[in-house]
Amino acid sequence: MLGTVTGNEAAARSTLQRIKAAGYDGLELNRFMIHPSSMMVRLMTRAAGMPTGKGGNLDWKKLMREEELSVISLHTDLGSLEREAEAVASEARELGTDKLVITGMYRFDYGDEKAVRELAARLNKAGEALKKLGLSLLYHNHNVELLQVKPGQRAYDLLLSETDPALVGFEFDSYWFTDGGADAMDWMRRLGSRMKLWHITDRGCRQKGPSMTPILKQDSVELGTGNMDLDGLRVLAEENGVEAIVLESHKNWIDKNPVKSLELSAKWLKERY
Repeated sequence: MLGTVTGNEAAARSTLQRIKAAGYDGLELNRFMIHPSSMMVRLMTRAAGMPTGKGGNLDWKKLMREEELSVISLHTDLGSLEREAEAVASEARELGTDKLVITGMYRFDYGDEKAVRELAARLNKAGEALKKLGLSLLYHNHNVELLQVKPGQRAYDLLLSETDPALVGFEFDSYWFTDGGADAMDWMRRLGSRMKLWHITDRGCRQKGPSMTPILKQDSVELGTGNMDLDGLRVLAEENGVEAIVLESHKNWIDKNPVKSLELSAKWLKERY
């Protein structure tokens, strides 16, 4: 969300100051954002609507401290945890968080039951390693986990049943499950206390003027401007005891401006917190 507005230190400081002024307490950082990344990673993240920009050249620990913003969690990939758990854990501690989040698997078949069971086992092992280091592991969903591994059972069902609650928690993204046609509230109820963080995004249309067709494209929109039952989801998230609500939007920002977008969403949040 912030890759396009954190290209240098001055831009990053200005962005963080506006985030603070809007009422947010902190950020969720991603390791591919705060480290120099390869051309392939930059192309992939841009295609996904999450351009990394040049944020990898900045001292995020210093920026966050000086702008008085906390780091609620650090997104990473499972391979890095398996190769260098202590180094990733050390970086998380330096940033002031004890939560590491797996952001899903790339080039992975979520419709393959055997592969998903193996993924659950890998998550358990990584979670155990982090627990020994004093940190916790969370898994963040998109819509691909809704693929069926067999009739009546989805990949997310397996991830819930095959992972150890003592080792693996979840950062639930209600937007992506809604996008996939699932009942986000039902899944929140199933997660219960295993839901440690909530990625909040609204979903709707941004159409001005006459439309050529009665079918409009759905995308992420600012909180309260879409069609998701965010208040109902909020109640469930609070009942689950989530430790933080994390705003995330993709590339469909109002006026193509991610900072203006998060400021508008802050108004919805301020009315409720």
